[in-house]
Parts: sequence; structure tokens; C-alpha cells
Amino acid sequence: MSFLKAEWRKLALVNYEIEPTLLKEYLPYGTELDLWNEKCYLSLVGFRFLNTRLLGIKVPFHVNFEEVNLRFYVKRRVQNEWRRGVVFIKEIVPKPALTFVANTIYKENYETMPMNHIWKENREDQTIQYSWKKNAKWHHFKLTASKEASKIDQGSETEFITEHYWGYAKVDNQKTNEYEVTHPSWLKYDVMDYSISVDFSEVYGRNFEFLNNLKPNSVMLVEGSPIAVENKKLLKSRQTGLV
Repeated sequence: MSFLKAEWRKLALVNYEIEPTLLKEYLPYGTELDLWNEKCYLSLVGFRFLNTRLLGIKVPFHVNFEEVNLRFYVKRRVQNEWRRGVVFIKEIVPKPALTFVANTIYKENYETMPMNHIWKENREDQTIQYSWKKNAKWHHFKLTASKEASKIDQGSETEFITEHYWGYAKVDNQKTNEYEVTHPSWLKYDVMDYSISVDFSEVYGRNFEFLNNLKPNSVMLVEGSPIAVENKKLLKSRQTGLV
């Protein structure tokens, strides 16, 4: 049985090209950075969980909710294939029970904050916004996109950003949690406009203050789909063995 099943919907992704050395301390054991056209990406991602079930059970008041995360991209060689995955700097959710479970079981870096969202459509386009409150200050990012979805082109930047099917969480310098995330390929919407009002230093720490003045390389909106998060596996260094 999958650890978690849900739908991820209306994923808004703001992608920054950064120096790879900035991520060195966050890189989990057993992984290396996954680059696209020699570019190292860091993404701010907002979306909604819908119809969430933990071990097959819908937990009251924890079925539909927002998430905003800051993540980067890695890969791990397993026999003759690469497992392409993501590492989260921080994941923000509105429910403390979600934070407790994720931080305790998967060793992720979740934080609970008040959150809200806007999904609004008119005849011509749609507006998507995700907001969260840190230390009495609201942060948000918003985009306007087409209403008609289309397939993601093979080999495109959007395919690279969205086609990562593993999660990696750093336990310590010699241990990493690995878990698989399954979902079909997604459809994209064309983004027409966006705005970002986030104090990255306040939300994510001084190491990410530079994002306050960095223009994104790209902004994307994808529809999402049902997803499944599988149970974790612990990777260890050769000194302790591989489980």
C-alpha cells in the first residue's frame, strides 16, 4: 500500500538558475545535482493537495490543503539507470499534523504556516495565487495563464522540471531517505504574466536572500494529476552498509 495518495493540482513553478555550489550543504548522500543544459535550477512551487489519503485513510481536516515548497533537482545512479528526483529546502503546509508526520517519518523540512489560495477563471484566462504567513507577514506569488492545456514538449525545460519521480531527504552526511512518487505526465498552460512578493530570507533563511533580487529563468503552470508517494528506503554509506 502506498504511504500517501492524493491529487496535486494547479502546480505553479517559479524557476531560478543558481550557482551549484550554493546547494552543496543540502545535497543528500548518494545523489548528485541534476542539471538541464548545464543549468542548476532552484524552484519555488505552489499547488493544492486534494482527496488526500494516508495509508488509504482520509484524515478529517487533512484532505484538501495548500503546499508551497522550495526545491532543487538531483539524480542517483542505480545499476544502469538514473533515478531523477527532488530535494526540498522547505515545505510549507497549513496543518501541524502534516508537518509532524513528514518531519518524523521522512526527515523532510516541513513548517506549518497559515495559508490560502486563489483559483479564478474568466473567459480568456485563469489566475492562480498561493499565499502563506510568516512572522505576521504575508508572502505570495501569482500568475495568469491560458485556460487551454497542452502537452509538454519532450526535451523541454518544462519536461525537465516536472519529470522527476523520486524524493530524497538528507538524514545526515551518511544517510538519505529515498522514496518514489508516481504520476502520469502532466499538461501545461501558457503563462502570460506573474508577480512574486516573497521575502526569501525571512521564509528560507539568509542563504536564500539573494533570490529577492534574482529574476526567474521561467515561470510555469501545470495541471497536475493523481499521485502516489511510496514508502521510504534508507540509503547508507558503505561504512554502515546500504539498506
